[in-house]
Amino acid sequence: MWRRQVGALLLRHRSTPSSTLRHHLPLPVPDQSPPLASNLLLRLFTSQSGEGGDGATKPFIAFVLGGPGSGKGTQCVRIASDFGFAHLSAGDLLRSEISTGSEKGELILNIIKEGKIVPSEITVELIRKAMESSDAKRVLIDGFPRCEENRIAFERITGTEPDLVIFFDCPEDEMVKRLLGRNQGRVDDNIETIKKRLKVFESLNIPVVDYYTSRGKVHKINATGTEEEIFGAVHKLFSSLRDESRRRQAVVDEMINLNEHSSMEGEMRWIG
Repeated sequence: MWRRQVGALLLRHRSTPSSTLRHHLPLPVPDQSPPLASNLLLRLFTSQSGEGGDGATKPFIAFVLGGPGSGKGTQCVRIASDFGFAHLSAGDLLRSEISTGSEKGELILNIIKEGKIVPSEITVELIRKAMESSDAKRVLIDGFPRCEENRIAFERITGTEPDLVIFFDCPEDEMVKRLLGRNQGRVDDNIETIKKRLKVFESLNIPVVDYYTSRGKVHKINATGTEEEIFGAVHKLFSSLRDESRRRQAVVDEMINLNEHSSMEGEMRWIG
C-alpha cells in the first residue's frame, strides 16, 4: 500500500522545482520513445507487483511486435536472458498446440497455411495459461497482438493491458530476405505464404502499433543491421529502464524511511 501511494506522490513532484526528487525523475529513453509512468517503472525491475482487474497480482507485461522476419523472437530470447523476463511466444504456443495433433491444433495449422489470423480466443487462452504457469514478475509476449481484435480480446479475457510495447521496425525487403534464408522446416516459410503473411501484417498489425503509440506505450527499435547491432539498441533501452527503476525504488525507500523516522519522533515527543 505504502509503495503504491508513494509512487503516485512521485508523479505530483515532477513539476516542483524545489523538490529534492527532481534529479531522479526524468526517464532516459530514446527521443522517439515515451517515458513510463512512475508506478509502472517501479514494478519493472523491483519486487513490486501490480493488480489485475480481479485484484490478483499481475506481472509487468511487455508486448513485442514486428513483422515476420523482423528478428523479434531472437531479440526476445536475449532480453529474457539478460533482464530476467519470461519469454512467451504466441507463435511457439500455437506451434506447440499444432504438434499435439489435437483438433484445435489441426484448425490452427489450416488457418496458418492460408495466411490468416488464428481466432483471438484461442491465442489469448494459450497465452493466459502460459502466463499463469510461468508465475513470472516480468513477461515478454512475443508476436501478439497481431490485430485490433487480438488486442481487445486480450484485455477482455485477461482483464489487463500491456505496460510496455516494443516494436521492431524492419523494411519489407529485409524481412523477405531473412525468411527465405531460414532453414527451420516451417510449413509457413515459402515465398507465396511469406507474401501473404507480410500483407496481413501490414493491414492488421500496424493499426495495433498505431493504437499503442497514441497511448504512449511504444518504444521503436530499428531492426535493420546485424543481430548484435540490433541488440545493442535493445540493451541500451532496457538498461536505462532498469537503472531508472532502481533509482526510483531507492527514492521510494528513502521516503518511506523518512516517514517512519518522523512518525517515531512524533510518538516520542507525544510520550515525553
